[in-house]
Amino acid sequence: MGTQSHIAGYPRMGPKRELKFALESFWDGKSSAEDLQKVSADLRSSIWKQMSDAGTKYIPSNTFTYYDHVLDTTAMLGAVPPRYGWNGGEIGFDVFFSMARGNASVPAMEMTKWFDTNYHFIVPELGPEVNFSYSSHKAINEYKEAKALGVDTVPVLVGPVSYLLLSKPAKGVEKTFSLLSLLDKILPVYKEVISELKAAGASWIQLDEPTLVMDLDSHKLKAFTEAYSELESTLSGLNVLVETYFADIPAEAFKTLTSLKGVTAYGLDLVRGTKTLDLVKAEFPKGKYLFAGVVDGRNIWANDLSSSLSTLESLESTDKLVVSTSCSLLHTAVDLVNETKLDDEIKSWLAFAAQKVVEVNALAKALAGKKDELQQFFSANAAAQASRKSSPRVNNEAVQKAAAGLKGSEHRRATNVSARLDAQQKKLNLPILPTTTIGSFPQTVELRRVRREYKAKKISEEEYIKAIKEEIKKVVELQEELDIDVLVHGEPERNDMVEYFGEQLSGFAFTVNGWVQSYGSRCVKPPIIYGDVSRPKPMTVYWSSAAQSMTSRPMKGMLTGPVTILNWSFVRNDQPRFETCYQIALAIKDEVEDLEKAGINVIQIDEAALREGLPLRKSEQAFYLEWAVHSFRITNIGVQDTTQIHTHMCYSNFNDIIHSIIDMDADVITIENSRSDEKLLSVFREGVKYGAGIGPGVYDIHSPRIPSTEEIADRINKMLAVLEKNILWVNPDCGLKTRKYPEVKPALQAMVAAAKALRTQLASAK
Repeated sequence: MGTQSHIAGYPRMGPKRELKFALESFWDGKSSAEDLQKVSADLRSSIWKQMSDAGTKYIPSNTFTYYDHVLDTTAMLGAVPPRYGWNGGEIGFDVFFSMARGNASVPAMEMTKWFDTNYHFIVPELGPEVNFSYSSHKAINEYKEAKALGVDTVPVLVGPVSYLLLSKPAKGVEKTFSLLSLLDKILPVYKEVISELKAAGASWIQLDEPTLVMDLDSHKLKAFTEAYSELESTLSGLNVLVETYFADIPAEAFKTLTSLKGVTAYGLDLVRGTKTLDLVKAEFPKGKYLFAGVVDGRNIWANDLSSSLSTLESLESTDKLVVSTSCSLLHTAVDLVNETKLDDEIKSWLAFAAQKVVEVNALAKALAGKKDELQQFFSANAAAQASRKSSPRVNNEAVQKAAAGLKGSEHRRATNVSARLDAQQKKLNLPILPTTTIGSFPQTVELRRVRREYKAKKISEEEYIKAIKEEIKKVVELQEELDIDVLVHGEPERNDMVEYFGEQLSGFAFTVNGWVQSYGSRCVKPPIIYGDVSRPKPMTVYWSSAAQSMTSRPMKGMLTGPVTILNWSFVRNDQPRFETCYQIALAIKDEVEDLEKAGINVIQIDEAALREGLPLRKSEQAFYLEWAVHSFRITNIGVQDTTQIHTHMCYSNFNDIIHSIIDMDADVITIENSRSDEKLLSVFREGVKYGAGIGPGVYDIHSPRIPSTEEIADRINKMLAVLEKNILWVNPDCGLKTRKYPEVKPALQAMVAAAKALRTQLASAK
């Protein structure tokens, strides 16, 4: 067997976030479309060359995007909502970025998480009136671009059925509308795209159908069969790979997948889908390609090559075996070569995207009988695996004992939430519809410069503290001027909410350039949890106390919750995730109790990523929710009734876990709501009773658009229709760090004005 290797997708931002800076420069009007296109072309060229030089046989194209790949598909299909004023023709940057970010006159489309990752996508808005047409030729253009560079690629498209299943009915369309009824309308566009690719010389095409790993009913599975039967004649003459990822594929879905007409190859995640292996061994169809995803596309640990090779060898009875990544590598950092500050031992345990490309090709060569040529590579890998298992820095007996001691208790506060809220109100004396923000304020160029210079030791600690305190004072004064009721310190000392805490906890390592795209130009640098976690000393008490000393109003202490720290980190894979989460919960518990002792009466423990970590299969969800919610409760079990515990969640579909959210037993929850068309409120209309404080977001902070007072008042009125006025809070959807002050100030003015106007109305209605 010859070398057969495949990469399902690759990070787009560039090793040093080149695309991020190009996008932001373009959005700010500082550079042209041509400048942006040149940066992106250079990035694509270097990625294709790197994969080609490594010996990769199946190299992807059309995985690059200026925002997200689902929005690219919306553009390809011409499914532009009417509010963006598009009149046909090739979709340009104006319309594309308006859909993603909104503009001065219309809001952006809804954004949500891509399955159980921290990557986001723009949710297509569809209905019976949408006229689909081939309106973005990006896939063919990128294929030709690679071909001109001498690289024959596998163009990647979001599959037609998954695209529809990831969509939602547009505003004004019945919620019961069957999105799959649009299959006949979108398939002609797919046929055009595929025909063009075939005519341009493509011999392979990859269709991503990740929804096949979900719990799908027979009607949805039938849609796959019908779609690929309809595409069969167009696909004729091409090798067609249907790629799935992120979980085990259910047995019925596996049968559907392996029976699809016109399909040559199946991509399966064998890292997260360990049970899938049994299905493959029992009933993989003869004559088809198996793209075996044995190299983890979602974490940064070096592959255990010996173990993966054994897995692959157990599959050699399949006729055509290709070594692949478990999913696109966009979920991992770009290149370990750029990490100059990681110590050698930890570095030897890691593999970023560039190293994973090498791993895939090494496994393919070994499988083809050429392992002897790679003896040194395999020996170094085995040594690194052994070093990680035995390293004393990984294990902390005291932490393990404390976490083990958590068993047997549910860690619930002794007093119910209603009584706690009464005690808190006596202490805080807040008005009806209290206003607050979520935590962060704009991260200015000057602020970033101060943090950068302090890290580089160009300014002293004294100068750094002085600058940060001045920034906090500015944020406090602005909030007082705006008459916000519960203040935040703006988080000027933090570049990233998870990174900041990870830097102060043991068991974490940090990268210099380990950036991962979250959405659009937004990148995060996940910490690496390599060992047992503990808190050596207080992390936020100094800054929260300093901020509280600047005002007589309540100042929130701002923490990131254990589940979010876990889900937004690269987590160790040598113990169950819940064990690591309990360790983090104990560390945050220490911090909560120190904040309370320092006189902070309102403490927010963000769990923005709680829903994100929900397993894709229903059979696994109850166990996850049990330990995730329990971890949150552990953090605040020790506080007084008068200390108000807030939490915050954003950009996920929360309706299906609302009872688990209630079970968290927070005093107040602030939650994203406005960008998703107030979808959250529907659960309360359907009779779910919520007795704690709640602040569904009144405006979208991921768009530069400034809402009016009337618009916000209208949103609050919708909330008052389903929620009691004495539990309702008024706040934005999320933190304000990505916005600029000229956007933030008028938006918050409108928010406070709306809250005050409604307070007056409610008072006069008594």
